[in-house]
Amino acid sequence: MINQQERQKSTSEKENIDSLITIQKDIEKVIKGEKTSQRRMKRFADVGDILTLDGYKFVIEKVYQQELGEITDEDARKEGYENFEAYKESILSIHDGMPWIPTLKVWVHEFSPFKED
Repeated sequence: MINQQERQKSTSEKENIDSLITIQKDIEKVIKGEKTSQRRMKRFADVGDILTLDGYKFVIEKVYQQELGEITDEDARKEGYENFEAYKESILSIHDGMPWIPTLKVWVHEFSPFKED
């Protein structure tokens, strides 16, 4: 967990939550419940923030950093892929020419459907 000072700093430096997931195929996976996390180089949200995709709302449940070398098959399934290798292959195809650096830290955003009271 991050303290209040870190949260304020990270909130002021975070990207627009609407840009967290931009690939239509991934948006469709989220809506179907097949994708419940998104890894990005930058932080896009804080716990409790609401993400809206094609009219559907999702609440951010967890935000943390993780090294690429720590990603497991379970993490890859949360990203909407069958396993780690399929996830890695997809990321490298999206970012042409990017090397896979196991020590590179990325931000993980985990979310679930938003239930209005």
